[in-house]
Amino acid sequence: MISLVALLASELGTLGATIGGGLAVIGAGIGIGKIGGQAMDAMARQPEMQPKLQSSMIVAAALVEGATFFTLIISILALFV
Repeated sequence: MISLVALLASELGTLGATIGGGLAVIGAGIGIGKIGGQAMDAMARQPEMQPKLQSSMIVAAALVEGATFFTLIISILALFV
């Protein structure tokens, strides 16, 4: 009985890690898509602000990607530890 509980806990940990990693990637895709769409709208309204908006967009996308990589690393560690 004890080995069944340990096996179930291990499998649930694996399932949680994979679901967490998938949700992180989906969230990053939505976030970067929203950043890009809003930046394009802003550039269409004020074309003279394009260089400033573009650099801000790249920084924001990098922050989203950094948080996503951090979450994926945690999910991978939960998977193998």
